[in-house]
Amino acid sequence: MKPLVAPGPQLTAQQRRRYSRHLLLPEIGEEGQRRLLAARVLVVGAGGLGSPALLYLAAAGVGTLGVVDDDVVEESNLQRQVLHGSADVGRPKVDSAADAVARLDPAIRVVRHRERLSADNALDLVAGYDLVLDGSDTFATRYLVNDACVLTGTPWVWGAVLRFDGHVAVFRDGHGPTYRDLFPTAPPPGTVPSCGEAGVLGGVCAAVASVMGTEAVKLITGAGTPLLGRLLVHDALAMTWRSVPLRPDPRRAPVTELREEPSCALPAPARVLPTTTAAELLAERAAGAGPLLVDVREPDEHAAGAVPGALLLPLAELLADPARVPAGRVVLHCAAGTRSARALDALLATGRADATHLEGGFAAWLQAGGPVGAPAPRQEA
Repeated sequence: MKPLVAPGPQLTAQQRRRYSRHLLLPEIGEEGQRRLLAARVLVVGAGGLGSPALLYLAAAGVGTLGVVDDDVVEESNLQRQVLHGSADVGRPKVDSAADAVARLDPAIRVVRHRERLSADNALDLVAGYDLVLDGSDTFATRYLVNDACVLTGTPWVWGAVLRFDGHVAVFRDGHGPTYRDLFPTAPPPGTVPSCGEAGVLGGVCAAVASVMGTEAVKLITGAGTPLLGRLLVHDALAMTWRSVPLRPDPRRAPVTELREEPSCALPAPARVLPTTTAAELLAERAAGAGPLLVDVREPDEHAAGAVPGALLLPLAELLADPARVPAGRVVLHCAAGTRSARALDALLATGRADATHLEGGFAAWLQAGGPVGAPAPRQEA
């Protein structure tokens, strides 16, 4: 594929020293480095994938980096979002990202877009850049990125991570399949847990983001063969990488406009739901009492770690038949409290008045020092 970006000005002596290892690579060389310095790359999300990707892009000499993120740094981000530090907690991620890039190379220009990508701004944002790297964590945002890139003719690199798994692909309309060929429709709400519910290994973010950054450099400079028409699948537990071929779907409707796809997140219950805190549950158990705990996560989540004695009843099964929840006082729980709230809302709608859900879920249980036991048998129909 031809390089995306025309070469910029001749390198200075300082730039020759800084990028000397790139200049030794025949596939990049001085001309490729000039292309990188002239490139404009938009990174969607300064989180688990955006953090290492931004650092590698800045180190590679990508001259202008746009960062789209409306979030602030939280302490739980620091386990994998290496762009941010403890002193950045509470700060906008775009500000923390700009400071981190400046520490690495003050000559790199960072454009801060502290906003959520939407149908109203996606076209304007994408049109200002040569390439997009998407490290977002929602299907709705990914569809917006795809459609904005199709409409503007902009290539983009997509990455996703969950637990120990990662995926990477490159999409460019007219040069192979798009994201909508890979995922024609979003999964139903509640069927795919977020990283906040299922967890993610920080090193997996780094592995996937490094591939994303490498693909960006290849696209900008024209080096090698990009991941067009291929999906790269990473399994960190088995330490394997697989390349899966992708093809355009001839039945897919063409993209003609931007539209907001429905969120895959579970809708918030309309009523105020009763909760039980981890501290309260621990105190009741220590006193030799306590309610039955029902785990509404998926079997693999439950197998990876469970509250001792918790009964497994995945959310989809509970929603299909709330009567499967045993009689008596129960506390429902999931990973972080989102799915258990949806389960509790459905259970209360049947007339049950003896149920609550665990505030903060299994994560709060662990943070409170709760023990982890062997998985319990699942609730059968």
